[in-house]
Amino acid sequence: MTANVAVETTPEVPLWNDPAQDLGTRVSALIEAMTLQEKIAQLYGVWVGASDEGGEVAPHQHDMEEAVDLDALLPAGLGQLTRPFGTAPVDPALGALSLLRTQARISAANRFGIPALAHEECLAGFATWGATAYPVPLSWGATFDPGLIRRMAAAIGRDMRSVGVHQGLAPVLDVVRDARWGRVEETIGEDPYLVGSIGTAYVQGLQSAGVVATLKHFAGYSASRAGRNLAPVGMGPRERADIVLPPFEMALTEGAAGSVMHAYTDTDGLPSAADEDLLTGLLRERWGFDGTVVADYFGIAFLSTLHGVAGDWSEAAGTALRAGVDVELPTVKTFGAPLVDAVTAGRIPESLIDRALRRVLTQKARLGLLDADWSPVPAALDGVDLDTPDALRGTVDLDSSANRDLARAVAEEAVVLLANDGTLPLTAPRRIALVGPNADEPAAVLGCYSFPQHVGVHHPDTPPGIDLPTLQDAVRREFPEAEITVVRGTGVDDGDVCGIAEAVRAAGEADVVIAALGDRAGLFGRGTSGEGCDVESLALPGAQQYLLDALLDSGTPVVTVLLAGRPYALGRAADEAAAIVQSFFPGAEGTTAIAGVLSGRTDPCGRLPVSVPRGTGTQPATYLGARLAQASDVSNVDPTAAFAFGHGLSYTSFHWQELTVETSEADTGGEFSLAFTVRNTGQRHGTEVVQLYLHDPVASVVQPVQRLIGYARVPLAPAESRRLRVTVPADLASFTGRDGRRIVEPGVLQLRLAASSTDTRLTATVRLTGPERQVDHTRRMHASFDQESPTDA
Repeated sequence: MTANVAVETTPEVPLWNDPAQDLGTRVSALIEAMTLQEKIAQLYGVWVGASDEGGEVAPHQHDMEEAVDLDALLPAGLGQLTRPFGTAPVDPALGALSLLRTQARISAANRFGIPALAHEECLAGFATWGATAYPVPLSWGATFDPGLIRRMAAAIGRDMRSVGVHQGLAPVLDVVRDARWGRVEETIGEDPYLVGSIGTAYVQGLQSAGVVATLKHFAGYSASRAGRNLAPVGMGPRERADIVLPPFEMALTEGAAGSVMHAYTDTDGLPSAADEDLLTGLLRERWGFDGTVVADYFGIAFLSTLHGVAGDWSEAAGTALRAGVDVELPTVKTFGAPLVDAVTAGRIPESLIDRALRRVLTQKARLGLLDADWSPVPAALDGVDLDTPDALRGTVDLDSSANRDLARAVAEEAVVLLANDGTLPLTAPRRIALVGPNADEPAAVLGCYSFPQHVGVHHPDTPPGIDLPTLQDAVRREFPEAEITVVRGTGVDDGDVCGIAEAVRAAGEADVVIAALGDRAGLFGRGTSGEGCDVESLALPGAQQYLLDALLDSGTPVVTVLLAGRPYALGRAADEAAAIVQSFFPGAEGTTAIAGVLSGRTDPCGRLPVSVPRGTGTQPATYLGARLAQASDVSNVDPTAAFAFGHGLSYTSFHWQELTVETSEADTGGEFSLAFTVRNTGQRHGTEVVQLYLHDPVASVVQPVQRLIGYARVPLAPAESRRLRVTVPADLASFTGRDGRRIVEPGVLQLRLAASSTDTRLTATVRLTGPERQVDHTRRMHASFDQESPTDA
C-alpha cells in the first residue's frame, strides 16, 4: 500500500486544488496523499434518488444490490452519483437543490473535499421529470443531418449541466445487425458511417455544454445471437473491426469523447469487461484514449454471475480493473470491501487501483471538481434563495419553447415517406378515419429511455411533466375542417380483434384512413420495443397486421403511419397502402411533425437508417450483405428489403446530371474528385439526401456489395439546381485484410451517387494505383461535399 507522503502546497491551497498547476502534477500529488480506501472510493458510484422536497438524496434500493450506508461510505469519499434526477419524479429545481446539498455533504465528509461526479441518461433528452423528450437515436439517423443533432445534443447538455450533472450515458454507437433486438430504437442505424458521423456530432454537442459523453456499448452488443438482449456474440474479428468499431473510432478521434462504457456481452467467449486487448490494447494503446471506462450497470458482477469467468466479487473486480474498467456502476459492490481486501492481501496489485484512479481524478480535475473555488451550486440555482425550497418549485424549465422547436425540427427531418401513390399530401379531406392503437396514445412517441416510459410508468399517479400531443390532437389541429372519427381497432400487442369491425365501418364511411400502428416502448418485456423487448419475428405486434389488412380491404385509401422503435414487415401494405409514413419514436413534437407531412405543410426529407424487411423472418439481414447474402436461385428465402437503407420519398422530384470525374485515378494515399448537379424538377421546395456508396468488385477478402462512405443534404427550391463537388479520400476504401491490418488495396472501384442503397443515380469508375497501404484510426474518415450556390433553371 502506498503510504501517505507530504506534498508541496501553498499555505492556503493544496497542490491538487490549484488550477494553475499542471494537471498531471495535481493528480499525482493527490494520489500520493490518499489511503487505499480513499482511492477505491473514487472508483465506484452509488445509485441515488433526489428528494422532491430539496433534501439530500436517498440511496436507491435495487433488487440486485444490498442497501448502501452513505454515512459509512462518505468519509472515504465517493466517485459518482448515479441518476439523482432519473430515478424518481422530482421537480428540476428541487432536484438541483437536493443534489447541491448532497454534494456539499460528500465534499465535507472526505479529507480532500472531493465531490462526486453526477451522471444521468440522455439517450432521447435528459431523462428526468419535466425535460423535453426528443426523438430517439434511430430518428437521429433518419435525419442524415449531423449539424442538427449537434445542436440538439448541445441543448440537452446545457439543461443537464445547469442542474449539476457532469456526465451523460449516451450516445449508443452499436450498429444494428439484427432488427429483432429490442434496443434497435436506441441505435442510429445499420451503417457504421451513418452511426459514426451522427454519433460524433452528438458527442461534440453534448461536450460543448461541459457534459462528458459516454460511448456505448463497447463493443459488439448489438450483434447478439438471434437478436436476444445480452446474448453471446459470435462475430469474427473482421466484422468487429469493419462494422462495429468504426463509429467508436470516429467519436473518439473527432469527438474526443470523455468516457466509454463496456458492453455486457461476450464475443467468442470473452466478456467485454474482461477483454484487456479491447479496453487497453485497442482503446488506449492504439487509439490513445485517455478518459474513463465505466461499467455498464452491474456488468462487473456479471463476470461472476452471468459469464462465469470470476469466482467471487474480488476476482471479478480484479479482472475488470486489469482489462481496463475504471469505475463500477451503478453502485458499489465488487469495488467495495471485496476489492479492498484483495489489494490488502496482495491478490490484486495497488498499481491497478492507481491507474484507474488517475483517470478518474483527471476527469474530475478537467470538470473543475478539484479546484479550490469549486461550488456545489449549479447555474440554475445561482443567486437563488436556497432556504425556501417550496418557492423554488417550478422555477427551472427543462422543456422550454426553444427545446420544443428543436425537438420539432429533428422530428420533421426524421419522418420518412416510404410509399405514396399520390394520396399524400392530403388536400382538405372531409372525413378522416383515424384508426389504430397509436391514434390516441400520448406515449406512442416515446422511447424506452424517455423518463415517462423508463421511470414514470412506476409512478402512475404522477403526470408525465411534459405535453405529449397525441396523433389525434395533431391531426385535428392540422385538418380543422375535417370530420375525424377515431377508433382504436386493437391494442399494440394484446391480440384483441373485437374492435376491428368497428374500424372497418369507420373506414368505409371516410374519404381516407390514417392507420396509426407500431410499438409501445418499455423495458424487459413490458413493451414491444426497448431494452429486453426482443422479438422472434418482424411481424407487427399483436393483431395489428389483421387490422391493417382489414382496412386495406375496405376500399378506402389507407395511409399507414408507424410510430415504432424498429422496422416491421408490413405484408400487403408494402404494395397496397396508399401511402406509408415511418416515424421512429419521434418525441414530444413527433405527432405535430407527422401531421405536417400528412397535410404537406412540410416536405418529407427523412431517409431510412435501417432497411424495412419484406418478410417477417429474414433476420439477421442488413443492406451491408456480401454477394452470398443477396437473393439467389439456391435458396428459397429472399432477404431483399421492401424499402432499402437510405430510402425516402419527397413531394417534389429531383434530377441528377452532368457527372464529371475530375480525378479518376489516384494512388492508395491519394483522393478522387468528381462533380455533379442536382436539380429540383418539381413544384415544391424539397431536400434531396445525396448518398455516396463504395463498391469494391475485387478485394482480397469478401466485402459488402456496397457501403455508405458519405452523404449530404441538398435543399432546393423549385427549378433550382446545385453543383456539388466531392472529394473522396482513398482511405475510405480501406478494410481489414487477411492478416488483421486495415489496408487500402490498389484496384478498380465504383463510386455510386445514390438516392438510396438501391437507387443509384450516377456512377464513377475510378482506380487506385501503387502499393498496398496500411492505415489506422488517424485515417481520413469523410468525403467532402462542397455545394455551390443554387442557380435557377
